[in-house]
This record gives sequence, C-alpha cells and structure tokens, in this order.
Amino acid sequence: MKNSTTQWMQDAKYIFQAGFCAALMGAPLLPVYAQEATLATSAASVASDAVAVAPELVNPYGLAAMWAQGDWVAKTTLIILLIMSMVSWYVVITRLLAHKQLMSYSKEAHVASHSASSLRASITRLKQDSPFRYIAVAGLEAEHRHPTLNGQIDLNNWLGQHIENATYTVIARQQSGLAELATIGSTAPFVGLFGTVWGIYNALIKIGASGQASLDKVAGPVGEALIMTAIGLAVAVPAVLCYNWLVRRNRQNADMIKNYASGLHSEMLATAARKSNS
Repeated sequence: MKNSTTQWMQDAKYIFQAGFCAALMGAPLLPVYAQEATLATSAASVASDAVAVAPELVNPYGLAAMWAQGDWVAKTTLIILLIMSMVSWYVVITRLLAHKQLMSYSKEAHVASHSASSLRASITRLKQDSPFRYIAVAGLEAEHRHPTLNGQIDLNNWLGQHIENATYTVIARQQSGLAELATIGSTAPFVGLFGTVWGIYNALIKIGASGQASLDKVAGPVGEALIMTAIGLAVAVPAVLCYNWLVRRNRQNADMIKNYASGLHSEMLATAARKSNS
C-alpha cells in the first residue's frame, strides 16, 4: 500500500512538472500569436477600406476618348455619319407615315366610288389633300376642256393623257427620299472606313513618336479607330434594308394608284357616252 501511494505521488509530480514546462514553453508564443492576429485583422480592415474608397476604373478608350483625343478630321467624320443616320431615319419615318396615310386615302376613295351616285359626288367626298382627288380633278378638268379642241383629239386619248400625267405625278411624290436612302446606304461604309484609316494613321504616328510598340500601346488606338467602321456600317445597314422595303411598298402603291386611275378613266368615258346618247 505504501509503495502504491509513493508511486502515485511520483506520477503526479511528473505530470505537474510536465504541465509546468509546457506552460513555460507556450507562454512566450502567446504574444506572437496575438500580434499576428492583430496584424491580420488590421490588414483585412485596410484592404476593405481600400476597396471601399477605390475609384471605378475609367475606360481610356471608346467613343468619349476618341472624340476628346481626335483631331478635326475624325470629329468631322463622326458628325457626317451622325447627320447621315438622322437623315435616313427621318426619311424612313416620314415614308412610313405617308404610306399609312395613302392607305387611308385609298380606302376612302374606294368607299366613295362605290357609294356615291355620280362621279362628281364621289370626288366631293374625298379630302382636299388626297392624291386620288388630285387624279380625279385632273380628269374632270380635262373633260371640261375637251370641247374647246373642236374634235382635233378624241376624248379617250385626251382623258387618258391627263389622267396618266396626274397618276405619274402622284407616284413620283411617293418616291421622295429614296435617293437619299440609297446614297447613305452606299456611301456610309466608306465614310466610316475613311475615319478608320485616318485614325490608324494618327495612332501609328503617335506610337512611332513615343517609341513604344507594345500591345497595350497599339491595341487601344487601333481599336479606337476601328469604331469608325462599325459606326459607318450601323448607319448603312438600316438605310439599305429600309430602302429595299420602301421600294417594294412603293411598287405596290403605284399599282394601286394606276388601278384607280384606270377605273376613273373608264367611268368618265362611260359617263360621257351616256350623256351623248341622251
């Protein structure tokens, strides 16, 4: 019993000595660990503050930079492309509105010709600015002037000539703006290409003067100059597409106007024949 008690006391002594030594060895490391934790916390705080106050990166290239750094040739080219785009969209919008109005006039003329008791009554139902009224009035004026010719030309040819002239006048009005669209669609890419060539030329001069031909010095100015070509295409493609669409619509409108003029001609001849027989 005494031996076991002595053995237990020796083991407790060894455990106490081992714990005391471990405490002495770990104590000097605690300030180091605390200092490292404090530094890590400070670094994280500084990093978060830097992210919070860091300004947004500004793109040194693009339209704004190209306008600010470009010379008068580049700026003039951009202005020309902008004017071309505005003109093309103005023509497209006005032609769309004119087409819609022409459809309304056509419906009005169709209803008037089928519901009125006479040709003159159908004409009075048409609006003053209607192209169909213009054609009908031209036919009536020709019919009124025909007796003064003393039979030198028959009524059929006389009416046909005046109605046809009025018809082609109305069709010609429907073609307004198409020449501008065709011009813009065919020249805008080359205007943009000229701006690109001029921009690359100036970029190469600046690069040669600086003596730095690295990728970051070349890619920016050259890519900036290529924007001109993209702008030229953005102006030309809608103009060409709208031009083709308007040409097709104008062809259909011309057929519609000619059909009305042909019917008017036949009706006026029939009315004149009834008057002569009576």
